[in-house]
Amino acid sequence: MTLGTSGIEIGTIGLGTWAMGGGDWVSAWGAQDDRESVATIRAAVEAGIDWIDTAAVYGFGHAEEVVAEAMRGIPEGDRPIVATKGGMVWNPTDRRAPSRRVADAAALRGQVEDSLQRLDVDVIDIYFIHWPATVEPVEEYWATMLELKDSGKVRAIGLSNHDVASLQMAQNLGAVDVVQPQFSAVVPQAAHEVLPWARDHGVGVVGYSPMGSGLLTGAFTAERVAGLAEDDWRRRSPLFTDQLETNLRIAEAMAQVAHSRSTTTAAVAVAWTLGFQGLTSAIVGARRPQQLADWIDARTLRLTDAEYATIAAAGAPLPTT
Repeated sequence: MTLGTSGIEIGTIGLGTWAMGGGDWVSAWGAQDDRESVATIRAAVEAGIDWIDTAAVYGFGHAEEVVAEAMRGIPEGDRPIVATKGGMVWNPTDRRAPSRRVADAAALRGQVEDSLQRLDVDVIDIYFIHWPATVEPVEEYWATMLELKDSGKVRAIGLSNHDVASLQMAQNLGAVDVVQPQFSAVVPQAAHEVLPWARDHGVGVVGYSPMGSGLLTGAFTAERVAGLAEDDWRRRSPLFTDQLETNLRIAEAMAQVAHSRSTTTAAVAVAWTLGFQGLTSAIVGARRPQQLADWIDARTLRLTDAEYATIAAAGAPLPTT
């Protein structure tokens, strides 16, 4: 599907690389072997995944470098679209300190140049502002994004984790090509806010964490959550603490659907998001090539009304028509 006015087309699933940033940083998923990351990216492309999502802040530049290494082993004509994100500044001397949301013009231009270098490309396919800036208003940094697109540094521009009011402010200044909200059965707010806005404005939507950061894979229990590594950010997330009981109940309902369809719970979780009008693509993470098999069926899996109702009875919303 085409992303806004950019002319860029992507498939219904993209590979996410958050965990490929490795361990020892504030939002890490724990240690990660770079060789497995590269093998996972190449296996995804071989399986037909045509776009990759990364960000400068993932491992403080490391995930972008991993993506670049993976691309070097793929023939140029077969290389996927690559999306990355900026607007975050980290402290290189304290990898556990929260990154700051900075998006003034000079910072953004410098971040784009840094990402171009780490990704080893001349042009970035898709570039997002990762989070709303703390100080700069959206109109200010969106003007810079429009300039970056006009200059040819990036092909498509978007906003990640922005609310509808901010999206509309940006759209009033110049076309938003794509937005990136968190979206899953355990974080469904985008279905009522961002997705309708994007449909009305012809903007692409790529939802991240459709498997609820692992909760909806069928592999989680309360005991496994308790045993997560100390450097795994999920230990501190409400999804895995206050909301855990409800979220595991939704996962169990998805497991029932998966069993009846001879597929995986993870594939059902991803397919659940793809049934919502306005969603262009879902970003799905993997850390090893074998994990691709857990969710690759979602590309062709379409849930029935009865299956959506089963999941809704556990606490998830129903798609709107």
